[in-house]
Amino acid sequence: MTTLTTLLSKLSRISEKHAKKLKKLNLHTVKDLLYHFPSRYDDFSHIYNISELSPDTNATITGYISNVKTTHIHTRHLTITSATITDDTSSIEMIWFNQSFVERTLQTDKKIRVSGKVALSKKGIIQFSSPNIERLERTPTSTGRLVPIYPETAGITSKWLRWQIQMILSQDMDFDDIIPKDILSELNLQSLGDALKTIHFPKKEEEIEYAAKRFMFEEMFILQLLTIRTKASLLKEKSIKIPFDKKLTQNFIDNLPFTPTDAQKTSSFQILTDMKKTTPMNRLLNGDVGAGKTLVAAIAALDCINAGHQVALLAPTEVLARQHFNTFLNFFEKYEYNIGLLTGAYKMIGTHPALTKEITRTKMLKILNNGKLQLIIGTHAIIQDDVAFSDLALIIVDEQHRFGVAQRATLTKKASTSNDGNPDAIPHFLTMTATPIPRTFALALFGDLDVSILDEKPGNRKEIQTKVVGLKDQNNIYDFIKKEIANGRQAYIILPLVEESDALKNVKAAKEEYERLANDVFTNQRLGLMHGRLKSKEKEQLMNDFGSGKIDILISTSVVEVGVDVPNANVMIIENAERFGLSQLHQFRGRIGRGEHQSHCFLFSERLNSTRLKAMQKYSDGFKLAEIDLKLRGPGEFLGNQQHGLPDGAMKNISNIKLVTISRDYAIQILQKDSTLNKYPKLKKELEQFYTNVHME
Repeated sequence: MTTLTTLLSKLSRISEKHAKKLKKLNLHTVKDLLYHFPSRYDDFSHIYNISELSPDTNATITGYISNVKTTHIHTRHLTITSATITDDTSSIEMIWFNQSFVERTLQTDKKIRVSGKVALSKKGIIQFSSPNIERLERTPTSTGRLVPIYPETAGITSKWLRWQIQMILSQDMDFDDIIPKDILSELNLQSLGDALKTIHFPKKEEEIEYAAKRFMFEEMFILQLLTIRTKASLLKEKSIKIPFDKKLTQNFIDNLPFTPTDAQKTSSFQILTDMKKTTPMNRLLNGDVGAGKTLVAAIAALDCINAGHQVALLAPTEVLARQHFNTFLNFFEKYEYNIGLLTGAYKMIGTHPALTKEITRTKMLKILNNGKLQLIIGTHAIIQDDVAFSDLALIIVDEQHRFGVAQRATLTKKASTSNDGNPDAIPHFLTMTATPIPRTFALALFGDLDVSILDEKPGNRKEIQTKVVGLKDQNNIYDFIKKEIANGRQAYIILPLVEESDALKNVKAAKEEYERLANDVFTNQRLGLMHGRLKSKEKEQLMNDFGSGKIDILISTSVVEVGVDVPNANVMIIENAERFGLSQLHQFRGRIGRGEHQSHCFLFSERLNSTRLKAMQKYSDGFKLAEIDLKLRGPGEFLGNQQHGLPDGAMKNISNIKLVTISRDYAIQILQKDSTLNKYPKLKKELEQFYTNVHME
């Protein structure tokens, strides 16, 4: 008997060849195929007489076939199959190109149903071009109805998928509905079997939305169950209680060369209060660009180290790790803590910006393991198998969405195996992001985390003036930059690519543009070129030269997005700005506006009316821009890549406030009834599979 878990390769009508092609669509089981939903529907539900047909109409007709023939045009490697269909009112020609197999399916003695788009031939005669055909007595799948069109791959057509899906749905099988019947009833949602039949073969357009609601709820409901259970399981864990040393924290803040914002103070208090508990903190620090999340992290680390414990800070890139290393050395220079930097390229330790030295990896690991290294900052290098801690009590992860559960679990495991004599304690966890995340998005994606918001900028910051610039005004902007540099300022020019690509010939490549600008535009200025293919040491040297004023204009690809802080740089050009998402544009813009001088951001683009670019020109609030970006591009793109791991349905609807709220409420209700889900075995099994397959990032 066929079930949802049956492998497609085990179905008799699916050949080994087709099974391999289905894998390219990530379709392995019957459930995968049934959950491969249509991307759109062609409406062939209206039945016409042939005499009523007109060009550019999606139409269905019925009749008998005659005059079937196939012509081979060898010089053009082309076959043309044609036939005439006749009803009581008239006749019309049908034509297929390079589909000679069609002739074998055309029976002149059977009445057929034809659906397709009516086209106008070169001779001015209407005809059907490559229509779908089915015998009239057959249940319609590709004609005479709303016809589903699926994401395809070579050798797997929508027509073939429709046939396979219809065959499966026609069987008497147990669909193993994971949503309890009382919830389906209360929300007026279809059962799984009914919803699958409706989503693939709807009779009316309004049925599509009705079925889709069930699947939207299902995926969000599972996601909320997962995050709530994760949060509940953490409450059962033990962590090291870190006293809130109010005097230490106040003294640290009083000695800062600036006054923290209220948002920084509030977030710091929330974190320090969390760490006082014997259950592990699990908090997201959600900040706007330039809102000062690193200071908040430093305050948390200070309390932890002062209590005699270790802190690990995980950064996504070597550039950002090195930036954090220098920042924390400055923050803690009066405390003489040993701070280490461990990446593929760097093995450094220091207590003060002027007192840093390179050491061997072996020595770094030794002093980390014996507890003499209080804070270690690094990339994935700090979660290698041979890295061991003495007393890890706080993990800080920068740019949460670039790391998965596996990395965090590895660090947590290292804490439990450290030699502090407390193997049951797991560390407190603080994750940070400089990509402002809308509240509902954070609730849905990071529902297991408490959230602190940094939505204020330091009071001394001037708003960055942003302008969209067309081709005719670019030279004026170049002249403006020359004047700013003459006054002692510096500038960035951001480009999308390193080298020219055949697929993107209209996009300026960084290397070629660097040569053009150096030789033709900024002939009296000092230019530097930074891109992702440079080695870490080369990037560091470039940034040091830019930071110290040896470079006037830094031309860079998107690697400048994070980890760069040059207060004297007050002008930025972003070339081909329409190629970037709003959140990324906002990240770029955040590299300027950090000093005392007025800053300017110019968005070079031929698309002067772009919705994204107009929003950048109008708004400086990162959270407002994030909301717009989420609506324009969808959550997958909003996160910056397609590695988020969440199901498409949940991702597409993650900004749906009502859906998130309802699914969360029902998830809470069901877990209050049965936290183990033993009474809901199908739901429990689905959740286990979901957790295995999804990497919450």
